[in-house]
Amino acid sequence: MLEVLNPATEELVATVPAATAQDIDAAVARATRAQVKWAAVAPADRARLLRRFAAVVDEHVEELARLEVREAGHVIGNARWEAGNVRDLLDFAAGGVERLSGRQIPVPGGLNVTILEPLGVVGVIAPWNFPMPIAAWGTAPALAAGNAVILKPAETTPLTALRLAELALEAGLPEGLFQVLPGAGDVAGNALVEHPGVAKIVFTGSTRVGKQIMAKCADRVKRVTLELGGKSPNIVFADADVEAAALATPMSYLDNSGQDCCARTRILVQRSVYDRFLEIVRPAIESIVVGDPSDEKTQMGPLISRSQLERVRSYVPSGTGIHGTAPEGPGFWFPPTLLTDVDAASPVATEEVFGPVAVVIPFEDEADAIRLANATEYGLSGSIWTRDVGRALRVSGAVQAGNLSVNSHSSVRYWTPFGGYKQSGLGRELGPDALAAFTETKNVFISTESTEA
Repeated sequence: MLEVLNPATEELVATVPAATAQDIDAAVARATRAQVKWAAVAPADRARLLRRFAAVVDEHVEELARLEVREAGHVIGNARWEAGNVRDLLDFAAGGVERLSGRQIPVPGGLNVTILEPLGVVGVIAPWNFPMPIAAWGTAPALAAGNAVILKPAETTPLTALRLAELALEAGLPEGLFQVLPGAGDVAGNALVEHPGVAKIVFTGSTRVGKQIMAKCADRVKRVTLELGGKSPNIVFADADVEAAALATPMSYLDNSGQDCCARTRILVQRSVYDRFLEIVRPAIESIVVGDPSDEKTQMGPLISRSQLERVRSYVPSGTGIHGTAPEGPGFWFPPTLLTDVDAASPVATEEVFGPVAVVIPFEDEADAIRLANATEYGLSGSIWTRDVGRALRVSGAVQAGNLSVNSHSSVRYWTPFGGYKQSGLGRELGPDALAAFTETKNVFISTESTEA
């Protein structure tokens, strides 16, 4: 059994049966049968069912959000957004079903067309930091492209995923098409990755585990999409609106208690405005409201677990910095923290902490900023603050990251592609091409040469 704890109180929320390798095998058999029938459904009808699924999710947004607060410790405003994002992803994917078309390619001697066909059964392994939306990133386009999906949620956050599976059946999706099997990563997750009946794995999580999954998939030449770690820069140039940049900084890394692979945890500030930046950012960090995630006024909740709390603590050295406040007593609490006077090559400045901790480092000029921004094995996201459009374009071209924002901290929009460079992952999710990532391209040539004598 899996025990689900409330991260804010450490109280037991639920116990959930943990799937075994045999359970995964049976689920794949059910999914294979359901997928064949689903792929034969007319595109308009498939889209209609997905829109109905989206509508049912919309009817249960508050319920799902409250469940997310209890199992993941997310503040209620964020949790409502997450449930709404599942709805929006299903709607967006449904719109692509009837536009998932191949091409006609001019060739001599006949007609050549390409056909996009579903892969079959897709395994989605979702993380605990954003259980609902990231599960939908893989599930919605995979279903829309005609596949069946088996979702393995994280051990600590299975409840919203299980509820989504119930809502899918309520909306009329066929039995076996979308299944949720909670379980341990080294048991259920491993069985899903290694199963010969699973055509693709979509994984979001740590780079270490992503590498293991990629190696196991290689044995069967199984497709993978990997969304892994990050250590994203927030670059503030002297010509920027420094006040706006400083005031936007706290929630660029404190959102979801810093448990976000896109968190801007390396804050790079041009030396000439460094002191001014700290003057503005200090009260902004110190005023962050940390507490009961179900309270509408709370801005930051707890970390997910005691093990994560200990991990975050291990990264924070004694020394200078800016610290907010956090509750004492039960719960996995850590205060908002911004470290100053940190060695740019130290672990806290280069490794993914996955908590409400960032470092601020001064830089000299544009070349120095780019050097520091790229001085990490990750390349997922980042921000550039400047009023100079030319500089914004130059630096965007030079920073090795898959998702950049200028004068903003936005990283994820379901309309646009998302993914990383270097060890931040492989492949792209979301955006207009998401469905195609769950298809095979079949090429068909039809000869038009005359057969007459």
